[in-house]
Amino acid sequence: MLCHHCRVLATRIIQRASPKVSQHSRLLSSISTQTQRATRVLPRVSHSSPRASHIRSRPFSASATASDSAAAASSATPALPEKPDYLDDAESAIWDKLTAEFSPTELMVQDISGGCGSMYGIEITSEKFRGVNMLKQQRMVNAALGDQMKDWHGVQLRTKVP
Repeated sequence: MLCHHCRVLATRIIQRASPKVSQHSRLLSSISTQTQRATRVLPRVSHSSPRASHIRSRPFSASATASDSAAAASSATPALPEKPDYLDDAESAIWDKLTAEFSPTELMVQDISGGCGSMYGIEITSEKFRGVNMLKQQRMVNAALGDQMKDWHGVQLRTKVP
């Protein structure tokens, strides 16, 4: 599934290709609009359905074994979550920036734009958010990501206090 921006670009490329293809893209566009209208009425698909089997949930948190909890209690810095090996380069850069800035106890970064890198889902839990309202928490994350976010169409951001 393509994000809106990528879908518009693909439609423009198809329209430039040939007039016959342009007619097909208009038909595809009308079908897409009808599908969007229908999905507003229908309930959302649960992750257990066969249609959503390709969706991967990737939450990660610091493991808390007995030895880890004893070490965490003795040290002032909380244990950082382990960086997953399946992150692509852009997701990895976001992960590194957020880890350096916030020392999170839980962090999840996922490209939710279908692979084009235009929209990311970020869930972060950090002690630095304690005593700060949600809007300020999200502004802190936006400030940390700064220049990277300028190239994105959107971000789904969830911040939590441990």
